[in-house]
Amino acid sequence: MASPRRLHLFDLDGTLIRGSAAAVEISRQLGLGAEIAELEREFLAHALAPDEFAVRARELWSGLTLEHVEAAFEGAPWLTGIREVWGDIRAEGGYCAVISLSPDFFVERLLDWGAHATHGSRWPAVPFTQPVNRDGILNASAKVKIANQLCAGLGVELDECVAYGDSMSDAEIFATVPVAVAINADHHLSGLATHAYTGGDLREAYELVRERR
Repeated sequence: MASPRRLHLFDLDGTLIRGSAAAVEISRQLGLGAEIAELEREFLAHALAPDEFAVRARELWSGLTLEHVEAAFEGAPWLTGIREVWGDIRAEGGYCAVISLSPDFFVERLLDWGAHATHGSRWPAVPFTQPVNRDGILNASAKVKIANQLCAGLGVELDECVAYGDSMSDAEIFATVPVAVAINADHHLSGLATHAYTGGDLREAYELVRERR
Protein backbone atom coordinates (compact mmCIF):
# COMPACT_ATOMS: atom_id res chain seq x y z
CA MET A 1 0.00 0.00 0.00
CA ALA A 2 1.14 3.58 -0.60
CA SER A 3 2.62 5.57 2.26
CA PRO A 4 -0.29 7.04 4.31
CA ARG A 5 1.21 10.52 4.20
CA ARG A 6 1.48 10.67 0.42
CA LEU A 7 -0.19 13.45 -1.51
CA HIS A 8 -1.54 12.24 -4.85
CA LEU A 9 -1.75 14.99 -7.49
CA PHE A 10 -4.07 14.38 -10.44
CA ASP A 11 -4.30 16.16 -13.75
CA LEU A 12 -7.81 16.36 -15.25
CA ASP A 13 -7.87 16.69 -19.05
CA GLY A 14 -6.74 13.52 -20.78
CA THR A 15 -5.96 11.92 -17.41
CA LEU A 16 -9.10 11.59 -15.31
CA ILE A 17 -11.12 12.36 -18.45
CA ARG A 18 -9.94 9.87 -21.02
CA GLY A 19 -9.36 11.22 -24.51
CA SER A 20 -11.15 14.49 -23.85
CA ALA A 21 -11.04 17.69 -21.83
CA ALA A 22 -13.36 19.90 -19.82
CA ALA A 23 -13.36 22.53 -22.57
CA VAL A 24 -14.31 19.93 -25.16
CA GLU A 25 -17.16 18.53 -23.07
CA ILE A 26 -18.50 22.00 -22.27
CA SER A 27 -18.34 23.02 -25.93
CA ARG A 28 -20.12 19.85 -26.97
CA GLN A 29 -23.08 20.86 -24.80
CA LEU A 30 -23.21 24.18 -26.68
CA GLY A 31 -22.90 22.63 -30.14
CA LEU A 32 -19.43 24.14 -30.56
CA GLY A 33 -17.37 20.99 -31.04
CA ALA A 34 -15.69 22.15 -34.25
CA GLU A 35 -14.83 25.55 -32.83
CA ILE A 36 -13.20 24.21 -29.68
CA ALA A 37 -11.35 21.58 -31.70
CA GLU A 38 -9.69 24.38 -33.66
CA LEU A 39 -8.68 26.15 -30.43
CA GLU A 40 -7.32 22.87 -29.07
CA ARG A 41 -5.22 22.39 -32.21
CA GLU A 42 -3.75 25.86 -31.85
CA PHE A 43 -3.03 25.29 -28.18
CA LEU A 44 -1.31 21.95 -28.77
CA ALA A 45 0.76 23.53 -31.56
CA HIS A 46 1.95 26.15 -29.00
CA ALA A 47 0.26 28.92 -30.96
CA LEU A 48 -1.98 29.78 -28.00
CA ALA A 49 -0.92 30.43 -24.43
CA PRO A 50 -3.31 29.15 -21.75
CA ASP A 51 -4.63 32.63 -20.98
CA GLU A 52 -5.36 33.37 -24.64
CA PHE A 53 -7.08 30.01 -24.99
CA ALA A 54 -9.29 30.91 -22.02
CA VAL A 55 -10.18 34.34 -23.43
CA ARG A 56 -11.20 32.85 -26.75
CA ALA A 57 -13.10 29.99 -25.12
CA ARG A 58 -15.00 32.53 -23.00
CA GLU A 59 -16.09 34.23 -26.23
CA LEU A 60 -17.36 30.92 -27.57
CA TRP A 61 -19.21 30.15 -24.35
CA SER A 62 -21.19 33.38 -24.07
CA GLY A 63 -24.41 31.38 -23.64
CA LEU A 64 -23.07 28.96 -21.03
CA THR A 65 -25.38 28.04 -18.14
CA LEU A 66 -24.90 25.95 -15.02
CA GLU A 67 -27.09 23.31 -16.65
CA HIS A 68 -24.60 23.05 -19.51
CA VAL A 69 -21.73 22.68 -17.03
CA GLU A 70 -23.54 19.98 -15.10
CA ALA A 71 -24.37 18.06 -18.27
CA ALA A 72 -20.77 18.35 -19.48
CA PHE A 73 -19.45 17.05 -16.17
CA GLU A 74 -21.88 14.17 -15.96
CA GLY A 75 -21.41 13.18 -19.59
CA ALA A 76 -17.61 13.31 -19.70
CA PRO A 77 -15.73 10.03 -20.40
CA TRP A 78 -14.29 9.68 -16.91
CA LEU A 79 -11.97 6.86 -15.97
CA THR A 80 -13.77 4.33 -13.83
CA GLY A 81 -12.76 3.85 -10.23
CA ILE A 82 -11.95 7.48 -9.37
CA ARG A 83 -14.11 7.56 -6.24
CA GLU A 84 -12.78 4.18 -5.13
CA VAL A 85 -9.13 5.22 -5.49
CA TRP A 86 -9.66 8.48 -3.64
CA GLY A 87 -11.61 6.66 -0.95
CA ASP A 88 -8.72 4.25 -0.50
CA ILE A 89 -6.19 7.08 -0.31
CA ARG A 90 -8.31 8.81 2.34
CA ALA A 91 -8.83 5.59 4.30
CA GLU A 92 -5.08 5.15 4.58
CA GLY A 93 -4.51 8.70 5.76
CA GLY A 94 -3.25 10.08 2.45
CA TYR A 95 -4.42 13.05 0.43
CA CYS A 96 -5.63 13.56 -3.13
CA ALA A 97 -5.86 16.79 -5.10
CA VAL A 98 -6.66 17.80 -8.66
CA ILE A 99 -4.60 20.52 -10.36
CA SER A 100 -5.83 21.50 -13.81
CA LEU A 101 -5.60 24.34 -16.31
CA SER A 102 -9.34 23.88 -16.92
CA PRO A 103 -11.97 26.25 -15.44
CA ASP A 104 -12.39 26.08 -11.67
CA PHE A 105 -16.18 25.90 -12.00
CA PHE A 106 -15.72 22.48 -13.63
CA VAL A 107 -12.76 21.15 -11.63
CA GLU A 108 -14.24 21.96 -8.22
CA ARG A 109 -17.07 19.49 -8.82
CA LEU A 110 -14.56 16.74 -8.07
CA LEU A 111 -14.63 17.71 -4.40
CA ASP A 112 -17.90 15.78 -4.21
CA TRP A 113 -16.06 12.70 -5.49
CA GLY A 114 -13.58 12.72 -2.62
CA ALA A 115 -10.73 15.05 -3.59
CA HIS A 116 -9.27 16.94 -0.63
CA ALA A 117 -8.59 19.97 -2.85
CA THR A 118 -9.09 21.12 -6.42
CA HIS A 119 -7.25 23.89 -8.23
CA GLY A 120 -8.35 25.10 -11.64
CA SER A 121 -7.97 28.32 -13.58
CA ARG A 122 -10.04 31.07 -12.01
CA TRP A 123 -12.95 31.97 -14.27
CA PRO A 124 -15.88 34.35 -13.78
CA ALA A 125 -19.05 32.83 -12.36
CA VAL A 126 -21.49 31.08 -14.69
CA PRO A 127 -23.56 32.49 -16.35
CA PHE A 128 -20.86 34.93 -17.42
CA THR A 129 -21.22 38.63 -16.80
CA GLN A 130 -17.48 39.33 -16.54
CA PRO A 131 -14.50 38.72 -18.84
CA VAL A 132 -11.75 36.24 -18.07
CA ASN A 133 -8.99 37.66 -15.89
CA ARG A 134 -5.80 36.44 -17.54
CA ASP A 135 -3.94 36.55 -14.21
CA GLY A 136 -6.16 33.77 -12.90
CA ILE A 137 -5.41 31.32 -15.71
CA LEU A 138 -2.96 28.59 -14.74
CA ASN A 139 -0.04 27.30 -16.77
CA ALA A 140 2.20 24.25 -16.42
CA SER A 141 4.57 25.96 -13.98
CA ALA A 142 1.66 26.83 -11.72
CA LYS A 143 1.13 23.12 -11.06
CA VAL A 144 4.47 22.91 -9.26
CA LYS A 145 3.75 26.08 -7.27
CA ILE A 146 0.34 24.78 -6.21
CA ALA A 147 1.82 21.40 -5.30
CA ASN A 148 4.28 23.14 -2.98
CA GLN A 149 1.46 25.16 -1.40
CA LEU A 150 -0.59 22.01 -0.83
CA CYS A 151 2.39 20.26 0.75
CA ALA A 152 2.95 23.17 3.12
CA GLY A 153 -0.70 23.22 4.12
CA LEU A 154 -0.97 19.47 4.64
CA GLY A 155 2.39 18.92 6.28
CA VAL A 156 3.63 16.69 3.46
CA GLU A 157 7.02 16.85 1.78
CA LEU A 158 7.25 17.17 -1.99
CA ASP A 159 9.18 13.92 -2.07
CA GLU A 160 6.10 12.23 -0.63
CA CYS A 161 3.98 13.17 -3.66
CA VAL A 162 2.74 11.09 -6.57
CA ALA A 163 1.71 12.84 -9.81
CA TYR A 164 -0.67 11.50 -12.45
CA GLY A 165 -0.82 13.10 -15.90
CA ASP A 166 -0.88 12.61 -19.63
CA SER A 167 0.77 15.43 -21.56
CA MET A 168 3.14 18.36 -21.88
CA SER A 169 1.43 20.41 -19.16
CA ASP A 170 2.38 17.68 -16.67
CA ALA A 171 6.08 17.51 -17.56
CA GLU A 172 7.24 20.01 -14.93
CA ILE A 173 5.40 18.34 -12.07
CA PHE A 174 6.59 14.92 -13.26
CA ALA A 175 10.18 16.19 -13.11
CA THR A 176 9.63 17.51 -9.58
CA VAL A 177 8.12 14.55 -7.69
CA PRO A 178 9.74 11.14 -7.12
CA VAL A 179 6.83 9.03 -8.39
CA ALA A 180 4.84 9.86 -11.52
CA VAL A 181 2.22 7.81 -13.35
CA ALA A 182 1.67 8.52 -17.05
CA ILE A 183 -1.95 7.70 -17.88
CA ASN A 184 -2.82 7.27 -21.57
CA ALA A 185 0.05 9.68 -22.10
CA ASP A 186 1.65 11.23 -25.16
CA HIS A 187 5.34 11.45 -26.02
CA HIS A 188 5.95 14.55 -23.91
CA LEU A 189 6.17 12.41 -20.77
CA SER A 190 8.54 9.82 -22.21
CA GLY A 191 11.41 9.30 -19.80
CA LEU A 192 9.76 11.33 -17.03
CA ALA A 193 7.27 8.80 -15.69
CA THR A 194 8.17 6.08 -13.22
CA HIS A 195 5.05 4.14 -14.27
CA ALA A 196 2.90 4.10 -17.38
CA TYR A 197 -0.71 2.97 -17.75
CA THR A 198 -2.96 2.65 -20.77
CA GLY A 199 -6.61 1.91 -20.12
CA GLY A 200 -9.82 3.15 -18.61
CA ASP A 201 -9.68 2.29 -14.90
CA LEU A 202 -7.88 4.50 -12.38
CA ARG A 203 -7.76 1.60 -9.95
CA GLU A 204 -5.39 -0.21 -12.29
CA ALA A 205 -3.13 2.83 -12.58
CA TYR A 206 -3.14 3.25 -8.80
CA GLU A 207 -2.10 -0.39 -8.36
CA LEU A 208 1.21 0.49 -10.03
CA VAL A 209 1.92 2.80 -7.10
CA ARG A 210 0.63 0.40 -4.46
CA GLU A 211 2.84 -2.39 -5.77
CA ARG A 212 5.87 -0.14 -5.42
CA ARG A 213 5.98 -0.51 -1.64
